[in-house]
Amino acid sequence: ILQAMSQDYDCIVIGAGVHGSFTAYNLAKKNKKTILLEQFVLPHSRGSSHGQTRVIRKAYDRDYYTQMMEECYQLWSQLEKEANVKLYRRTGLLVMGPERGLAYPAIKSTLERNKLPIVTLQREEFSQHIPNVNLSQGHGALVDMTAGVLYADRTLRTVQVRFQKLGGVIQDGLKVIDITLTGPWANTLLSHTGLQLPLQVLKINVCYWKEKVPGFYNVQNRFPCFIQLESEEAKHDIYGLPSNEYPGLMKICYHSGPETDPDERDRQTDRGDIDILQRYITSCFPGLVPIPAIVESCMYTVTPDSHFVLDHHPTHPNIVIGAGFSGHGFKFGPIVGKLLCELSQGEVPSYDLSPFRIRRFQALSKSAL
Repeated sequence: ILQAMSQDYDCIVIGAGVHGSFTAYNLAKKNKKTILLEQFVLPHSRGSSHGQTRVIRKAYDRDYYTQMMEECYQLWSQLEKEANVKLYRRTGLLVMGPERGLAYPAIKSTLERNKLPIVTLQREEFSQHIPNVNLSQGHGALVDMTAGVLYADRTLRTVQVRFQKLGGVIQDGLKVIDITLTGPWANTLLSHTGLQLPLQVLKINVCYWKEKVPGFYNVQNRFPCFIQLESEEAKHDIYGLPSNEYPGLMKICYHSGPETDPDERDRQTDRGDIDILQRYITSCFPGLVPIPAIVESCMYTVTPDSHFVLDHHPTHPNIVIGAGFSGHGFKFGPIVGKLLCELSQGEVPSYDLSPFRIRRFQALSKSAL
């Protein structure tokens, strides 16, 4: 966000993905004359916010994410009421992982500590509650009851229309070349301001898998979203959503991918992640054909610690940066928009932003020397 010095706008928001759109909307709600710039013609599928669905959850291994999501759910609900549109469907989130690993016990204890509604599934009752899924040996399972599916494309349209109704201006097809841009292009343009963040852009294959028997994994049959942590088959998490957007196809993806240049991403054709998914689906999801029916693509902009960047530019305090959402930021859209708006207006942020400060990377590089 650039706090514009011109007479035309109080604020310029660069990048009309989920976080830019929510930031612009929050600024307009504060009666700031705001323009939202987007380098591609909207809607487009070249960034990180497109596609029909995302998972929303409170299941995290850090208290601060779980606590931010408490308010975030309220903000999603508020936007639904304001726009009279359904943006969220509760399905629950099945979390599976080694009981003696790091991630599963950490997520379970965070949920319990924050007194959130969860159901822990014992191995002997697992198949009764979650049919057509094989729980790996030594793995525990719980359900985050508040989790579900967010309708991503619909969210972007909704928040952009609300922004315009508040007097905001959207200018698409306009590439900013000499200040900053959020999303996968952040570093390219931040370099013009003398700042290089340690951001890595990954290409993610978004895969859809056909049900052998239609309805096995359908949202109508109350099949949940899921996350598989630290499996034998995979170094990174595997996550999935029930069949919904494409009838008879379940979305299951690997939470990582090969590094890419955001402008050349179609040249990146590595399918190692699909091989991992095929092995996992063969062993754990017997009701799916273990060959992807559809493969789409998305990009993650990842920080070294997988936590976001929400901060002022270190030498240009009128520039506020939201970047590095590391493949888990969409659900935080309303709260990130609120926080970036607060930062740009010199207000005290609603949450402690120390995990998201730029200076943590400077500390990392100094300790490495």
